[in-house]
Amino acid sequence: VEPRRRQRDLNLAVVKALSMRVARRASSRRVWRSHIGDSMISLDTRILKIAAVGAFWMTSAASAATGAARPPAGPVAACERLQGFVVPPFEIGLSTSGATVVSVKPVAASGTGAKALPDYCEVTGKISPLDRSAPDIQFKVGLPAQWNGKIVMFGGGGFDGTIPDITGNVPNGPVDELVPLGRGYATFASDSGHQANALGSQDGRFGLNDEAVRNFGGDALKKTHDAALAIIKARYGHWPHKAYFAGGSTGGREAVTAIQRWPSDWDGAIAWYPAWDDAAALLGGQRMNRALAKPGAYLSVGKRKALYDAAMQACDSLDGVADGLISDQQQCNARFDPVTATLNGAPLRCRNGADTGDNCLSDPQIEALKTINSTTHFRFRLVSGETQYPGYNVWGADLGITTRSSPVEPVVTFLAFGTSQPANPMPATAPYISVLTDQWFKYAVTRDPDFNSLSIDPEQPGVWANRISELSSQLDASTDISAFRRHGGKLLLVHGLADVLVSTRATEEYYRRLQEQFGIRQVDSFVRFYEIPGMGHAVSSTFNATWDSLSALEQWAERGKAPVAQVTTDTAGVPGRTRPLCDYPEWPRYVGGDVNRAESFQCSR
Repeated sequence: VEPRRRQRDLNLAVVKALSMRVARRASSRRVWRSHIGDSMISLDTRILKIAAVGAFWMTSAASAATGAARPPAGPVAACERLQGFVVPPFEIGLSTSGATVVSVKPVAASGTGAKALPDYCEVTGKISPLDRSAPDIQFKVGLPAQWNGKIVMFGGGGFDGTIPDITGNVPNGPVDELVPLGRGYATFASDSGHQANALGSQDGRFGLNDEAVRNFGGDALKKTHDAALAIIKARYGHWPHKAYFAGGSTGGREAVTAIQRWPSDWDGAIAWYPAWDDAAALLGGQRMNRALAKPGAYLSVGKRKALYDAAMQACDSLDGVADGLISDQQQCNARFDPVTATLNGAPLRCRNGADTGDNCLSDPQIEALKTINSTTHFRFRLVSGETQYPGYNVWGADLGITTRSSPVEPVVTFLAFGTSQPANPMPATAPYISVLTDQWFKYAVTRDPDFNSLSIDPEQPGVWANRISELSSQLDASTDISAFRRHGGKLLLVHGLADVLVSTRATEEYYRRLQEQFGIRQVDSFVRFYEIPGMGHAVSSTFNATWDSLSALEQWAERGKAPVAQVTTDTAGVPGRTRPLCDYPEWPRYVGGDVNRAESFQCSR
């Protein structure tokens, strides 16, 4: 046994050394290439592949020489045996220096009911870059003792920078159902190729490195997928038979990016509030940011509540009942105007437009809100083809009413207008989008950490137009998912109507483009899109939506049963109340009965 162990360690060392040599040589000299099918494989990579195969046979020979018995065919490898496991570069679909398992940890079963987790193996790994100055991609894989043969990859949020919880749920998943790992899925996720500082998901320093930018734009998805599947194959002896991606916000962009760029890797995807046109969204957010930074434009908490209450008084009953939710948001947007609106019979606009207190809005505040509600038009060319970013449904949205007692309100405030006005330098407590755009312009666009980001006009960025255009090609996802459709894939899109971080109207545009490309009937065969009244970005004190999207996706992708009569449950506004999930452009209209039950509403146009 000892000679075999020494031989195995020697073989792994050879493969690792060759992997490092390939990476160094690929970046320092011209590489001879040969065509194999549709792919290009370097001479060094072919040498490495031969070496890896040779290492396998050398290990086998050593085992035979020592008389050691071979394991039975197809056994489940022990968790500890994955320590130091190497995924060579040729097994990863995009260029890397290979992946390595840096630690493994057997985890005992825990929890009960919906919180139950099985015995599983937690694998932590890293994918090494070609550019030695670029960060690694750090990732984790959860390998349950009893595998159901399926995988779920989790997306991140903001600028990523941390590894999502592989023991967690899909975005806005139900609280009374097992999480994917608990259901027997192998799960995995990565930090998208950089490690965040104290700013967490708003840290944009990775923008200084081109490979890190490409990884965040989408390359890390493929690299992580391929490395994780090599580990899963080593653990269980076979590939998964179903593969799903689940993410929200940036994770939603990652979901639609993954199925568009690598359609054969995925059987289904769940995309909540997806920032699919990310460069366009950052530009739209910059226009909001600059509007709120103007003198007197930032809304106090009292003014946010006054605006919210005025919008509810004007629009709540448009769906047939005053239930604290605006379901017919389109009609609300058409009829609500803060200049003429009233609050408890008094004008919402302050007298003469001056700022006279928290119960009214001044003219600078109204101007900022109208800017946020309107479209950002790009007067320069983006490589991605995007020409605008739509406004946000700000009428009836919770912009961060910190006086609310809901336990999720701090998160709502953090993701909405924050607690500080945008300024230069940018306060960490400014609106989430303000910090995000500040970091993006400083590190990815200008690459000057001292740059005043507020000086950039997102509609006419001047000397920075070409750089922004270049970045759009990496950040904005294409809506052409025809190959995913041919593969038989299914896509679930969900967005809250009161989202002021990622515009709901942008997801509507994504869906309309699918309908234009495929036709309404064909889109219905593989995509569902739901909008949820009262739901903000990720969380909401008004209607904190949950839905068992994974089960719906399983039924559709595995049994051909398309989602029908789906229901979402609130866990914060009125805990336990339900609403129907209506196929866009339908919305829930009250028809009578208990206002807190989904069956009291009918999906209408």
